[in-house]
Amino acid sequence: MKCKTTLQEHLKDLRVAHNLNLEELAKLTNISKSAFCSYELDDYKEINHRNLITFAQFYKISIDYLLCLTENKNHPNTDLGV
Repeated sequence: MKCKTTLQEHLKDLRVAHNLNLEELAKLTNISKSAFCSYELDDYKEINHRNLITFAQFYKISIDYLLCLTENKNHPNTDLGV
């Protein structure tokens, strides 16, 4: 099932829900602020696998949710590597 929101919307919504600005998130994840800016734009650049994994681990969500393959943030038996 595909979800109604986009990857960009998920990333921004997650950041806002955790009360983080781009600078704070960059420091916590070791991903540059400029990368986050581009990821949240409608015309974003590709996100590498390492950053997708970092997002999933940081927010404790499944990559399927980030990629809009499901509306479920967590799947049973999903190893978050935490």
